[in-house]
Order: sequence, then structure tokens, then C-alpha cells
Amino acid sequence: MKQKLISDIESQMQKVLDNSQLEELHRVLAYCTHDYVITSSGQSVEEDIDFISMFLAAKRIEGRSEKSLKYYQSTIEKLVDKIGKTVKHITTDDLRVYLADYQRDNNSSKVTIDNIRRILSSFFGWLEDEDYILKSPVRRIHKVKTGKLIKETYTDEQLELMRDNCTELRDLAIIDILASTGMRVGEMVLLNKEDINFEERECIVFGKGDKERVVYFDARTKMHLQNYLNSRDDNNKALFVSLASPHQRLNIGGVEVRLRNIGKTLGIEKVHPHKFRRTLATMAIDKGMPIEQLQQLLGHQRIDTTLQYAMVKQSNVKIAHRKYIG
Repeated sequence: MKQKLISDIESQMQKVLDNSQLEELHRVLAYCTHDYVITSSGQSVEEDIDFISMFLAAKRIEGRSEKSLKYYQSTIEKLVDKIGKTVKHITTDDLRVYLADYQRDNNSSKVTIDNIRRILSSFFGWLEDEDYILKSPVRRIHKVKTGKLIKETYTDEQLELMRDNCTELRDLAIIDILASTGMRVGEMVLLNKEDINFEERECIVFGKGDKERVVYFDARTKMHLQNYLNSRDDNNKALFVSLASPHQRLNIGGVEVRLRNIGKTLGIEKVHPHKFRRTLATMAIDKGMPIEQLQQLLGHQRIDTTLQYAMVKQSNVKIAHRKYIG
């Protein structure tokens, strides 16, 4: 309780004191209260403030998706419930113990733990910026080091094998549009027929955060899309619909299941919509496409994300070694 009182006083005084003055204040308070026992007479007014809702409101204004906001809320609320303290009094040690216990109890990967750390860092960083706390307790918890796995891409042979063995015009069009545009599967299932500009071989998609961008497709995709649309006799405005009546808009799960089944039939492992996106990124980098242009094409806010998608082929590393080193 004594430390809580000192922290509250420091938090209130940080607006008018610089760092050296705050350090001196802390020393004086610790010295003067050393021989006293301090008890609480009740909950303070500020503890009743719903900091989590305020944080989520701030992120909503910044354009975060509702899906992301729900994940933020769930992550922060789990932390608060587990630790049993108000957010203003959570310490770095509390967070370290929580993350360690979470990883052990849930057998979580390092990637998952670092995702939680990033959300908590954003939350407590916001509290610090808004002067609700003196210093974010996440500052001294560093990024979790994760091993970098080289994620697989499709070979040219695998792409042609999938195309050649499609029994439905729709499936062929799906494979082509994913392979040539690099769009997210969530973006693809939201497309309507009227969104496609066949003359310019382009379409507008709505990405994360409702940000729209133009993506482009090749001549083969144009032909296969037109063949598929000409074969349809339904009135659904969606670009891709289910094969069976009443021909409803295809959803993400439906695309994933269909592609997975195609892969199993052909003996191709891990056939997934996102793998087409990674394949396009790798191919673009391999052919010399500037990373800034690829970032725009994929709709990435940060270029670091684009670099994670683009895997350099080992064969090209070997060729480059022979060319530049010998």
C-alpha cells in the first residue's frame, strides 16, 4: 500500500516535475514514509476509470479493425484478471511472471508471447503518453526472439499442376487471381463482379483497416475469369459464389477447404490461399521488383512486413555468390 501511495503521488506530479525532480521526490517519499504503516480507506476515484475502453476508443479512431480491437480487449482483460491489480499498479515483474506462466500453461509459441507483449506495450505506452502512469512497465521487457522459418512457396510446376487439374472454372479463376494479384483471400471474397475492370486488367480491393488499393492481374487470369462469369446463371453480385444452389457468396473457409482438397488430390502439401501471396512476393523480388512497389501492391503499411513475405531463393544466393565472390 505504501508503494502504491508513492506511485500515485509521482503519477500526479509528473506533469510539473522533470525526471531528476521526480527521482528526488521518490527518494524523499520513501525516506519519510519508511517508519509508517499506510492503510487504504477505500478505492480511489481514478481506479474506477475504464482505461481499457478508453484505449480501445483511441485505437478505433486510429482505424483499427473491430477484429483487432476485440483481440486487444481480450488480451488486456486476461492480464488484469490474472494479476488482480488495477492497470496503474501493474509492475514489470508482474508482466514477466504473467508472460512466463501464460507460455507454460498454454504451451504457446514465442510468436504468440511476443504478440501479447506488443499489445501490452501499446496499451501501457498509451497510458504513459496520456499521463495516467509515470512509466510503462513493458519498457524493460524486450522483444521475444523468435526463430525465422523459411516459409514455403509454390513452384512453377505446382502452380501449373493445380491449374491443369481444376475440374471447375471457378476454381481455376480463384487460383489465377490469387496467384497473379497477391491479394488476401479475405479481400478476394468481398469482390463483386462490377469491381473487375477487364479492360485495364485491374480491380480495387479493400484491405486491412478498410484501406482500398488497386491490384492487377495477367491476361490468363482475365480469360479464366471471363469464362467463369460467362458460365454462371445466377444473379448474385459476388465475384465468386458456391457451386451449389442458391449460389451464395463464397467465404474464406470455403476457399481454404476447396484449395486444401485440390492439394490433397495432387499430393501437394500445405495448399493455402496465403501461400499464393507469399509466392507472388518472392517471385517479384526475385525478378527485381523494387520493394517499395511490392509493398504498395500487397497493401502493407510497414515495409518490414513486405520483407518478411519476400523470401530469397537459395538458388539465387548460390548464383550471386559465384558472380560476386567466385
